Amino acid sequence: MVHGSAIGDPNGSGVGKRFSPDLGISALPFKLNQDRRHHIPRQQHRVTNWPAYDAGLRQRGSLTVWFTDEAVAAWAAAPRTTRGGQPCYSPLAILTALTLRAVFRLAYRQAEGLIGSIISLLGLTLRVPDHTTLSRRSSTLAVPRPQLSNTGDADNAQPLHLLVDSTGLKLCGAGEWLVEKHGTRRRRAWRKLHLGVDAGTGQIVAATLTGKEVDDAAQIGPLLDQVTDSLASVTADGAYDQDGVYVDVAERHPDAVVIVPPRCTAVLTDQAATTPTQRDRHLQCINERGRMGWQQASGYNKRAKVEAAIGRWKQVIGDGLRSRIDERRVAEVNVAVDVLNRTLELGRPSYVRII
Repeated sequence: MVHGSAIGDPNGSGVGKRFSPDLGISALPFKLNQDRRHHIPRQQHRVTNWPAYDAGLRQRGSLTVWFTDEAVAAWAAAPRTTRGGQPCYSPLAILTALTLRAVFRLAYRQAEGLIGSIISLLGLTLRVPDHTTLSRRSSTLAVPRPQLSNTGDADNAQPLHLLVDSTGLKLCGAGEWLVEKHGTRRRRAWRKLHLGVDAGTGQIVAATLTGKEVDDAAQIGPLLDQVTDSLASVTADGAYDQDGVYVDVAERHPDAVVIVPPRCTAVLTDQAATTPTQRDRHLQCINERGRMGWQQASGYNKRAKVEAAIGRWKQVIGDGLRSRIDERRVAEVNVAVDVLNRTLELGRPSYVRII
């Protein structure tokens, strides 16, 4: 249910229950001027730390691999103190193999061969996990959660600005060339990936994987549950303009600001003159400055960073999921999040706008 819309509200309270396509109005208001946006010149920026960023880009492609003494000692699983079979490999060994699998986009057997060749070249006497072990252990693997790079003590830590968006990941099936050449006899299956990105560092701090039928706004709560630090704001696109989003944010972070563009048919509530809600203040700002002015005043333009994170995911990890079971797909997503965060730590650009 989308609030603040006069459509479908017999009482005129500004709470709408449905969206009528007969009006010819897009549900995404920031797309209304899409046919005229080509007249707006694109922004140009200059990178201020190019030597360090250039070195970081080269380091991302480096094949230098080494095992620390701590990693070698922790390769084998610790003795089990409860009933059951004794595992041969520690979670660190499984995570290392799955990380290489995600980076090089390998199947389990190829990942087994790669980790075996690396151990052999380094002259180590470590056992190599086979592909069946990697597949079985991936469904129960606990991947370390992303660690924020805030420096200093907890009292001086800055609140987090969370950027939220979603994208689709294809499952195993016919390739793009096969579909274009011969068509497909069944619908392509895919899953929906929901990401929460730190606007300050660009790191992915929360991620969930759901079916394609799940609403984007329904995943705000699960994403917020993964964020342990305090939030200053939550920014998302017009698909998150729902009552539940404001409620989920208020329950977990009462002081956080919700920056979501209201629909073009939205109206003020009856209490807007005395006790306006956050959405009422967004509408008032849009009426005074226009939608482009509201984007600049509210900081909505930072949402482009989460779209950049999605583009980085598709370029580095790929646009599909290789696992065939949902539990293993969740582990595959968590490993990919860890890989992208580590890659971003090698170097990221600092830039200033020149146009």
